Amino acid sequence: MRLNGKVALITGAGGGIGGECALLFAAEGAKVVVSDVNEAAGRDVVERITKAGGKAVFVRSDVSKDADCAAMVRLAETSFGKLDVLMNNAGIMDSDDDGAVTTSEAVWERTMAINLKGVFLGCKHAIPALLRAGGGSIINVASFVASLGAATPQLAYTASKGGVLSMTRELAVIHARQGIRVNSLSPGPLRTELLMKFLNTDAKKQRRLVHIPMGRFGEAKEMAKAALFLASDDSSYMTGSNLLVDGGITAAYVTPE
Repeated sequence: MRLNGKVALITGAGGGIGGECALLFAAEGAKVVVSDVNEAAGRDVVERITKAGGKAVFVRSDVSKDADCAAMVRLAETSFGKLDVLMNNAGIMDSDDDGAVTTSEAVWERTMAINLKGVFLGCKHAIPALLRAGGGSIINVASFVASLGAATPQLAYTASKGGVLSMTRELAVIHARQGIRVNSLSPGPLRTELLMKFLNTDAKKQRRLVHIPMGRFGEAKEMAKAALFLASDDSSYMTGSNLLVDGGITAAYVTPE
């Protein structure tokens, strides 16, 4: 088991990438703190883990709130004695997110509060816990759009994920000699509820699909396997890096035939 004896905290773990990561991490031996604003979804993931013989607890957390982020880290330590892995996965993709001219200030601020400030607050409270545990791994979920512009405009989301990449690099440098590794995971377009709600027409879906050399949307389970690598000691000499798992979209110069 690649995470045997580890304690992992995953935000946005009620479904999608976070849910698949929670299930996989637990199967690989980790005790998991499942954090989400959706209590029913989060508790369902915990139930699935425990039925499979794993250990997990749920905490309702709004990652844009300092007190909630402090509480989720505290629960990890009180429930399981330590924290080894933080995965800042919680995020939103607002259907009203567009270009600079049409995106409202409210959409911009809400997106930044969850996608960027939420990563900051997660790190703010988890890093002291990781230090108490003797080190660990932080995985910040970014996106392929942080590396290139999106064909379907989503300026607030793209900017927030660009910020996640910059924050990841700086935190990696700050804490490298303290035994804390900080990396980002940049998924390509996935067949998740989050993206499918944003790409809410066949035309929007096709506009995204046509740019993916592999010709399909990725799956949340595929991202979980990449996150497992970053969480485990298999990536022990990796910090400040961005792992792109994107079906080749960032490598494509022209639309494939």
